Amino acid sequence: MSISRVLIANRGEIAVRIIRAADALGIETVLAVSDADRDALPARMAGRAICIGPAPAPASYLNVGAVVTAALAAEADAIHPGYGFLAEAPDLAAACAENGIKLVGPSADHMRQMGHKIEARTLAAEAGVPTLPGSEKVGSAKEAEDIVSRIGLPVMLKAASGGGGRGMKIVTDTAGLADVFAAASAEARAAFGDDTLYLERYIANARHIEVQVLGDSRGNVIHLGERDCSLQRRHQKVIEEAPAPAVSEQFRADIREAAVTLARNIGYENAGTVEFIVDQDEGEFYFLEMNTRIQVEHPVSEMITGVDLVREQFRIAGGAALEFAQSDVTFQGHAIECRINAEIPLEEFRPDPGLITAWQPPEGSPGGPDIRLDSHCYAGYHVPMFYDSMLAKLIVTGPDRASALAGMRDALDRFVIEGIGTTLPFLRFAIADPDFASGRVNTSLVDRLIPEMAAANS
Repeated sequence: MSISRVLIANRGEIAVRIIRAADALGIETVLAVSDADRDALPARMAGRAICIGPAPAPASYLNVGAVVTAALAAEADAIHPGYGFLAEAPDLAAACAENGIKLVGPSADHMRQMGHKIEARTLAAEAGVPTLPGSEKVGSAKEAEDIVSRIGLPVMLKAASGGGGRGMKIVTDTAGLADVFAAASAEARAAFGDDTLYLERYIANARHIEVQVLGDSRGNVIHLGERDCSLQRRHQKVIEEAPAPAVSEQFRADIREAAVTLARNIGYENAGTVEFIVDQDEGEFYFLEMNTRIQVEHPVSEMITGVDLVREQFRIAGGAALEFAQSDVTFQGHAIECRINAEIPLEEFRPDPGLITAWQPPEGSPGGPDIRLDSHCYAGYHVPMFYDSMLAKLIVTGPDRASALAGMRDALDRFVIEGIGTTLPFLRFAIADPDFASGRVNTSLVDRLIPEMAAANS
């Protein structure tokens, strides 16, 4: 391992996760913290902590200069950005290269290629990966209308930069297209500083399935299977699982191969995720985007393969080749992950930061499903208002999907969090839903479940 000291440029549960992986490899850890996180659990776990700025993320966790300066001051030879914040920032990758620091992630070029959705779509098509009928850059509402006349309605206008659902608008009627175009463009400009839009056919009965890939500097690329991430609210994932339920083995083989082909064609290095939209009516999948970082939902892939993805990230960044070939990767059992957030589901998932007065996670039982909890929280922790509201990721693994579901229901029922509102009630409701239980999921399921949950609670 050529990395001896790493600066972790993140917070919360992913910082804890990275610290543990680094400790196991004998890598010294330095944590970059904001004023709000000086006394948080990750700061206590790391070898040392360096404050990089005040609580607001733009002045700390999103400040490339502050992060690189901290790494240089700590004499760190690597930076791990985790996910979110600067994880997909080409400017950080370029600054690392300029200062002789290894980034635990892909190159700036790959971040730029895949971060620009139009270029990513073009590269996918060149690799022979299916893409939705759509367009390159759309410069005006009139141009969008001309494209719609060729491919039909409904369509979705999308921001070429960024993600998270911002700058995305569904168009079902050309009469209102001009207003929708203006709104999407303004939202994209405000969120990403880039109002470039493109257009794709919109799939109503859709699933969101993604494939985890790993690539090294020798050109070796493998996959660790697919994950179903269809349960979403406002394009943010809520529950993920691996492998994807209710698909054929041929579909599974094809979508995995498509992801590997794209990653290999661009010479991708480190961990990445190729995301696909699946048209359930047609049974076909189409390229959506590629995330050039570790994903929030990576534990479900780890649990069914036994591969430590963060460990592999460190090894690849340190110049090592993959230790195993595709034929060495085996898939055992089924894993489900629930994201537990400090939010009130029946108030449009309104964030509810504050003091956690009670924190009692479920514990596993001998012979039962495996329970894993990735979290930075505890009784007495004050959830700050400045950042993402995720408190924990609860992962349950069983020999099959039915046992994993039963284990998750039980684990959610035994999880106690008091003092703040959380998404636990919604997760319990969603896991028990007959459609979810049978694997009949799509990206609009949450929109149906929330009114049903409200009615059940009235």
